[in-house]
Amino acid sequence: MSILNAGCVIRIAANSDQNLRVFSSLTLLHFCPFSADTDSTMFAPAARVASKRLLEILRQSPQTSRSFSTALNYVAEILSHYPSNYKQSAVIPLLDLAQQQHGGWLPVSAMNAVAKVIEVAPIRVYEVATFYSMFNRTKVGKYHLLVCGTTPCMIRGSREIEEALLNHLGVKRNEVTKDGMFSVGEMECMGCCVNAPMITVADYTKGSEGYTYNYYEDVTPKRVVEIVEMLRRGEKPPVGTQNPKRIMGGPEGGNTTLLSEPKPPPCRDLDAC
Repeated sequence: MSILNAGCVIRIAANSDQNLRVFSSLTLLHFCPFSADTDSTMFAPAARVASKRLLEILRQSPQTSRSFSTALNYVAEILSHYPSNYKQSAVIPLLDLAQQQHGGWLPVSAMNAVAKVIEVAPIRVYEVATFYSMFNRTKVGKYHLLVCGTTPCMIRGSREIEEALLNHLGVKRNEVTKDGMFSVGEMECMGCCVNAPMITVADYTKGSEGYTYNYYEDVTPKRVVEIVEMLRRGEKPPVGTQNPKRIMGGPEGGNTTLLSEPKPPPCRDLDAC
């Protein structure tokens, strides 16, 4: 069940328990339009009603999709962090949730649904989704590989990293492999300059419930190919630095300075200085 349906669940719950009972079985739907006369002020109380009723329905219907039960809970949880008159501030986490639940990309219908939930014009959501490179507006692979292209990584060989990935997978940038497993894109600085070059892997294989966004640092062309093949086999490559001689962001081979306890300042008594 996607975020699109979560907003629809809120509306339906406010209308009747019977409608929500019927809707709970429609777990394969990917879009549920809002009615033109939907009252925006009903979302908060309706969410509480829907949550309570949803628990009752799930107890009666064990076969109901688990993702259905979590979609509404995620939306309510995100909105709970913002004042009701500033719910538009939730646009980024809601878009991120929608992207996770749509296999790594944002269809226009998902952006429209987010706009309905936070009660803004759709263009306000489009502006955010088109500004940040973390949001994908075309389909990506189940594993979306993002190569850092900022200066430190570029100097340390990120272009060779990207070339190795594209050649190994037989795709161009932002294309998806024929089996739908992998795609390769570029991301700007991800804050790991000390461990350049690096890639990140957005894992959409399990939807929002199993979503991960992992950094792989100090990579080489050979190592990124090995990471791809480990993911293909269903394995979990170790995250962080791929250089066995480093610990996290520490220097290769260990520290060479600041090896002893620092000396105290020459004068601890400020009044006597």
